[in-house]
Amino acid sequence: MKLKLKTFISFLYLLIGIPLFLFFKDNVFVWGSFFVNYLILTFITYYHLNIEKTFSPFLSSYIIFNFLFFIFSPIIQIKSIKNNNMEFVTNFPYDVSDIVFANALIIFFNVVFFTSYLYFKKSNQRALTYEKEYNPRYVPIWVLVLLLISISVVAVNYTFIIDEINKPVFALKNQSVFSFLIKKKVLFLVPFGGIVVAYRYLKTKVLISTNSFMIFLFLFFLVAILLILKNPLIEKRNALGPIYICLIYIFTPKLIRSNTKLFTFLFLSMILFFPIISALTHIDNTFQEILETPKLVLDKFNEQGFLDTFNTLHYDAFANIMATVDYVSKNDFSFGYQLLSAFLFFIPRSIWPSKPISTGELVGNYLMDDYGFNFNNLSNPMVSEGYINFGLFGVFLMAIFLAFVIARQLRWLYSSDTLKSIISFYFAIHMIFLLRGDFTNGFVYYVATFFGVYIIPKGVLLIIKTALKTAR
Repeated sequence: MKLKLKTFISFLYLLIGIPLFLFFKDNVFVWGSFFVNYLILTFITYYHLNIEKTFSPFLSSYIIFNFLFFIFSPIIQIKSIKNNNMEFVTNFPYDVSDIVFANALIIFFNVVFFTSYLYFKKSNQRALTYEKEYNPRYVPIWVLVLLLISISVVAVNYTFIIDEINKPVFALKNQSVFSFLIKKKVLFLVPFGGIVVAYRYLKTKVLISTNSFMIFLFLFFLVAILLILKNPLIEKRNALGPIYICLIYIFTPKLIRSNTKLFTFLFLSMILFFPIISALTHIDNTFQEILETPKLVLDKFNEQGFLDTFNTLHYDAFANIMATVDYVSKNDFSFGYQLLSAFLFFIPRSIWPSKPISTGELVGNYLMDDYGFNFNNLSNPMVSEGYINFGLFGVFLMAIFLAFVIARQLRWLYSSDTLKSIISFYFAIHMIFLLRGDFTNGFVYYVATFFGVYIIPKGVLLIIKTALKTAR
């Protein structure tokens, strides 16, 4: 079965990749730069599926992101660019030298990242061992408290939840960014932490007891609450994807717990499934309107063909690398200033008026001012985040930084602490969003999720332990 699946996904990878280049008629340097990138990515894919023995969901996400956003999508966009006045979807003009240089940056990033990944992974190999599960004596009261917190979150935010359901996902928010972040990315994910703890407890219990029966009920309600707080009607797919894939990993790990299985799952999801459901999560109608007129969803599909989906702003990563390089040529490097918007995100702009905006917004404003674009909430890949800060050296640093973080996350993936393990797996799936950028949003959203899924449950456990010890 494993061999057949590996053969299937390898064949599918080549079946999509080879015709993509056979029918790609463009400048020889443009064609060649994409092809070199494809060859390097194919080598990394071969290593991941055939040589790498350790389960590493991080590398699966890395490969899928690069294939989709740096090879498949830009080639589709360039093929149709003549119908768009020789401009990308962001109004940035087609230019051979810009495309080749962007691909050179991507190739450089991939080579540095992969060699660093191999080095850091080998140096951390001794940590990649399975350990015994933690002591479950506090789990019943722990899960109960997390359930009560989750119920309180729903009760306090009931009006907000109803409002979110009754308006389009992409409607403008009428509250502060920080408040929105705390609410949707921290508090709304507390039940997810409870699910992780509860299911792990039930999985390790052989005999049915009062505690296991109660935790089963708690688990049921926690799942229901999570689905209320995190569903396609009120959340974007880049936030739902990691959560739902984590749920699959928790409840049926055999479906995706191997490099081949997860790679296949992500490949089919990102190339086929997510572009299809994009029509649902980005439809400009309310839930009530969709219920009354389901044909609205079909109209959305008819409005934009399947391949046309890859000509939208959801796949603007490659074009934004070129735009970032163009911005730097006129405004110079930021020398680390842009990174402050991520690492010091917790400082309010009211206290720090000159706080840098995210790189996606910065480059978006540049495209609006210099190229007549009409939108500034853009992505900005990690490649160009490195470039805008320190040029080629910045690309080098970002690649090493990512490889180092992944090596550390691998330790957590195999940790005896079930919360560490799941937040590590979450990071692996979240990487697709992080790599697409911009870095500020990708970093802040993960930190917020980390607080909701790991810090708050751990804080609750610490309080419970302290209280019980004091009571004795």
